[in-house]
Amino acid sequence: MNTNIQKADFNANVALLTVTRLTVNTSIRMVYPFLAIFAAGMGVEIGAISLALAVSMAMSAVGPFLAPIADRYGRKTGMLMGLAIYLIGTLLAGIWPGYATFFLSILLGNLGNNVFVPALQAYLGDHTPYEKRGLYLAIAEIPWALSFILLIPLVGLIIEKSIWYAPFWYFSALVVLTMALIAWRIPNEKPAADETKSLFSNIKQVLTSAPAMWGMLMGFLIITGNEVVNMVFGVWIQDSYGLQIAALGAASAVIGVSELAGEGITAWLADRIGKERSVILGIVLSSAFVLTLPWLGKSIVGALVWLFMFYFTFELIIVSALPMMTEVMPQARATVMALFIAALSLGRAAGDVAAPLLYRGGFWFNAGACVVLNLLAWLALSRIRFPKQTKLPDEVVK
Repeated sequence: MNTNIQKADFNANVALLTVTRLTVNTSIRMVYPFLAIFAAGMGVEIGAISLALAVSMAMSAVGPFLAPIADRYGRKTGMLMGLAIYLIGTLLAGIWPGYATFFLSILLGNLGNNVFVPALQAYLGDHTPYEKRGLYLAIAEIPWALSFILLIPLVGLIIEKSIWYAPFWYFSALVVLTMALIAWRIPNEKPAADETKSLFSNIKQVLTSAPAMWGMLMGFLIITGNEVVNMVFGVWIQDSYGLQIAALGAASAVIGVSELAGEGITAWLADRIGKERSVILGIVLSSAFVLTLPWLGKSIVGALVWLFMFYFTFELIIVSALPMMTEVMPQARATVMALFIAALSLGRAAGDVAAPLLYRGGFWFNAGACVVLNLLAWLALSRIRFPKQTKLPDEVVK
């Protein structure tokens, strides 16, 4: 892309996009801790909210069919389109509150996020050298953890002082503001000549690329392995210690802190030792700690220590894999990242199905499956081949 951007301007744009993602992530994650409140406010069963969540995950598979717009028409166009889809959902839920609009809000929120994020990641990939890209991609991932630590409690306060659908008003206003700033600040870049193909030709190109497919398989296996443990950890605590609400609440806080720590360490580590080595380190540590739960899990404190390390090592893997995947096919970055995110969603769905079946044999079956899937992901990683590095243009941020 033909760009001319100063480092200070670029860093300001990264800050803007990070705040935007913090807003979107908070509205997506708030459903889980306040699920019962939303259900009561709409007069529906909790199962109805679960159905909305399941459908929204399935709809996220549509994201890759829209994300190539960012390759064809520019990153800013892709980001604004994703945010516009998200905004329609929040406005519907905030103006006409009810189950149908809440359902649409979750669905459009996830879909919009899955269009916005690949365009954001492609933008960062365009403007940062590969050896520094881990830092910027990790910064863009920090809002996932911060939303749980900082803004979810604020959402609870808003609901307590107002009404269950009040957060959608604030999210709508914030996204309108950030969309205006993105439209003003982000350059309207012209795609390179080899990016102006039809929307679906990029998808075909990625799906016929062996390195891209190995990368997606790696992501699918990692997420599936994580989910077969993640899905039953709370059940395991309840089975082992009885229902302890305080312990489950502490677990939620530990998850947020460990995610933030994982993203912060990865921002420092991945560019220093290499993205591939960082992914391998995460796989090794994750596999090792999964197998320690039967011993650490003999007490609540030990189980929480294990939980911290499990999520920490998982963040190390994923946040290192993201910048790595941006370099698999630079000419179709947004499409690659959209399909990679879709592969992660499919892996999570597969893990959700497999986890309870494995747990019938005891937690060791889940832990063993996680280790096997991690090792298979390592094998897939070893098959990824990157294109020869070309000299980046002078105007790319150094």
